[in-house]
Amino acid sequence: MHVRPTGAVDWSGLVDRGRMDFMGKPAVDVSLLSEDERLDLLDRLWESLGRDPHALPLSSGQRAELDRRLDDLENEGPVGIQWDEVVAQIRARAR
Repeated sequence: MHVRPTGAVDWSGLVDRGRMDFMGKPAVDVSLLSEDERLDLLDRLWESLGRDPHALPLSSGQRAELDRRLDDLENEGPVGIQWDEVVAQIRARAR
């Protein structure tokens, strides 16, 4: 397994390392993966769940909170500081 130039991991090498059989299906033994490989795997899993809106159903409380936040955004507009300003504030404190 190796990291591609873009930072994504090439999972085709799992045949040699980090693979075990579970109920007849190949699975990854995450204990054999590096931290970067585990983070990449986590990212890929999360992205795959995000493709299906039914994969991560919201509770009524979560739905209500999202609706409240969207209402706030529509009423108040975007609130916060620009990233450049955040960085400038951090650098100023570090001096």
